[in-house]
Amino acid sequence: MKLLSVNAGSSTLKFRLYEMPEERVLTKGSFERIGTDDGDYTIRVGDEKIHKTAELHDHNDDSLDEIEAVGHRIVHGGNKYSKSVLINDRVLKEIESISGLAPLHNPAALRGVHAFHEAIPKAQMVACFDTAFHQTIDEATYLYPVPYEWYIKYDVRKYGFHGLSHKFITEKMTSVLTKKPNLIICHIGNGASISAIKEGICIDTSMGFTPNAGIMMGTRSGDIDYSIISYIMKKEERNLEWVDHQLNKSSGLQGIAGMNDLRDIDRAYLANEQKVVLAISMYTSRIVDYIAKYYVKLGGHVDAICFTAGGGENDDIIRQEVVNKLYPLGVTLNEERNKETIVRRGVEGIISGDDSRIPVYVLATDEELMIARDTYHIVG
Repeated sequence: MKLLSVNAGSSTLKFRLYEMPEERVLTKGSFERIGTDDGDYTIRVGDEKIHKTAELHDHNDDSLDEIEAVGHRIVHGGNKYSKSVLINDRVLKEIESISGLAPLHNPAALRGVHAFHEAIPKAQMVACFDTAFHQTIDEATYLYPVPYEWYIKYDVRKYGFHGLSHKFITEKMTSVLTKKPNLIICHIGNGASISAIKEGICIDTSMGFTPNAGIMMGTRSGDIDYSIISYIMKKEERNLEWVDHQLNKSSGLQGIAGMNDLRDIDRAYLANEQKVVLAISMYTSRIVDYIAKYYVKLGGHVDAICFTAGGGENDDIIRQEVVNKLYPLGVTLNEERNKETIVRRGVEGIISGDDSRIPVYVLATDEELMIARDTYHIVG
């Protein structure tokens, strides 16, 4: 069957058309800057690439035919959804009701659902939630030590994100190791999260109520002392919206190094630019902090540490700095393998030394394929 995997952002839409269950990609593409007069789109069919600039008024400007099912990435499922589900009127209302938890992403995803339903009304629609994989985390872990009524009234709790990626890597390692594994997965991109997997089930993750929690990221601060917020508001005479923007868009690697593209950062690091060296030290130390925490949480029984996403897959400098800091856990690095293992060049595999107590893998993630698999499982 032909199945479409859709990832709609606030002003973007990415898609892949699959032949399932073969998982063969027929077409893929992306629409950028939706809602502007200088939008553009790129579509690949086989070896042919089409790139055009066009005015894309909204998510309804995309029309596709001959599709039997469409899987939609929905960033936030709240505490309502622990797996992907067939979309009906009730599901649409529930996704809309929790849009306050993801105001930039859920409304855009809903527009995408409505657009595809209008364009191909016979296709079945499936919602694949980025928070669903983390709903196995227990109450003592997902609750914050704040007034309990905040959770009851307003759903304040840890949700976690990047769940489609963490699920994909968990399934991939389950196949590799032929068992339900204990893993520490490091999804390292501009947004970054780390998860602890026990026997194939997520028991903790670094992101929290929002994606700004956890480790330092490309432009996000990660975990900080909340009192900084009111302190800076008073000093700068700014409102909460300004501080929120600073912590999400001007912090992390950007805040310390003045840049957030890991390729630029690596070049500056090799040139020994001091702010970049400092930023890398901070960044990798925070990754190590979570790995160590999850090592303890898994009782010291870890089948593999996995690096994935853009940085994890392709940045040998970040991986080297992280693994070298894990020496107290008996983790070692094979430097030659680490330099050779670059996913964008088609190379995955183990980068740890032969004497390492825990193997370290570099693996390509594939959120669109995870959406397609979940969708096929439901409608196929």
